[in-house]
Amino acid sequence: MRIGIAGAGLLGRLAAWRLAHAGHEVEVFDPAEGPEPRFDGQGAAGFTAAGMLSPLAELDACDADTAALGWHSIAAWAGIVRRLGHGPGKPPHFEAEGSLLVAHAQDQGAARRVLARITAGARDWPQQPVALAAERLRELEPALHAPGLQAWLLPGEASICTIRTLNALRVQAPGVCWHWRAPVLGLKPGRLQLPSGWRSFDWVCDLRGLGARPELPLRGVRGELIWLHAPELALRRPLRLLHPRHRLYLVPRPGGQILLGASEIESEDRSPVSVRTALELLSAAQGLLPGLAEARILRLDRNLRPALPDNRPQLSCEPGLLRINGLYRHGWLLAPALLDQALADTELEAA
Repeated sequence: MRIGIAGAGLLGRLAAWRLAHAGHEVEVFDPAEGPEPRFDGQGAAGFTAAGMLSPLAELDACDADTAALGWHSIAAWAGIVRRLGHGPGKPPHFEAEGSLLVAHAQDQGAARRVLARITAGARDWPQQPVALAAERLRELEPALHAPGLQAWLLPGEASICTIRTLNALRVQAPGVCWHWRAPVLGLKPGRLQLPSGWRSFDWVCDLRGLGARPELPLRGVRGELIWLHAPELALRRPLRLLHPRHRLYLVPRPGGQILLGASEIESEDRSPVSVRTALELLSAAQGLLPGLAEARILRLDRNLRPALPDNRPQLSCEPGLLRINGLYRHGWLLAPALLDQALADTELEAA
């Protein structure tokens, strides 16, 4: 079938890749200048993400049904990355060695409240947080040196290299026609309104994120990310700091890179990261990992993620039109699961 996709972000590229491999004729339309990542707060939000796949940790911020989709997505991403690894270019990095939750001694009360919420949400899951003794923590993460640090292992959680994955999904989507500088001005079942007029398709997929306003009551939630180069620092798995002011995380990447960020800020400000925010994040991170003192700052990035009023994703389908939006801070965690669900509900289901 002929399929028109509105939006070339994470969902748009993933849908185009999958539908093209299923034999459909796919065209993708996006207002961006081109396919490459931008780090000025204006590009696809999927590029400005650390790629943490953390169903357990996210139980602190969403309901159990939403978080449970993450386990489906982790298995899906593992298979997707294996397939992408056979194509041109460097394969995306994917790891599923679990993640850590850590808290300083003075924040133990807040940490235990967070753990209580996670444990309650995961009560029916085989994966449960595991408290780590100091000796075991040193074995898992020798670079952590903060005295009195309490830590929990979240087994089965994963991380993925967002930029390489997004690039590979585009490059390895056979026969897809990518239209850049092509904003979608409106849509109906089977039709996309472009600056040149209306185009007809067998199916239309609305995957525009914030570009779907005002048709959907979306708001932007700011995320900030600091890219660091610390080749001497051996951080082995993602970690989250249960900090009273920040939802702070650090994610290791190949090549000695570490991504440091704050998960959510209720603001639609796209301006550069402030000095105060950068200092607070870097100070908190160095308190955990003293070796970061000699790290080099590669760039500071920010972007807005699309969220609906209830912070839950929305999936709707009618003949000729599929919509997915409102992935909030869970884009990489939810995208494959939601797309699988959508395709299973339509005649577009991939073979």
